[in-house]
Amino acid sequence: MMILNLTLVANSIFFISLLGIILNRRNILLILFSLELCLLAVNFSLILNSVLLDDLIGQIIAVFVLTVAAAETSIGLSILILYYRVKGSVAIEFLNILKG
Repeated sequence: MMILNLTLVANSIFFISLLGIILNRRNILLILFSLELCLLAVNFSLILNSVLLDDLIGQIIAVFVLTVAAAETSIGLSILILYYRVKGSVAIEFLNILKG
């Protein structure tokens, strides 16, 4: 019963992060935070299901997802810092200069 409640919490966090991505169209930094929260909710769900099924595969995949999330955050924030130095703002409506 406890794992069912924790799975409900993981699903709630995931859908809150999806709402953050969908509803926030002004600030790219908040979208990155919502994406990070989405990946952490998926990790939480993977670890809970791994404990429920008594299998280590979910925990191994969660470590890989954390690695990808760390790389995504570092690359995304470095791009945002460079963009802020050029334009002075991180508003999404001004991101058309990043088109290659």
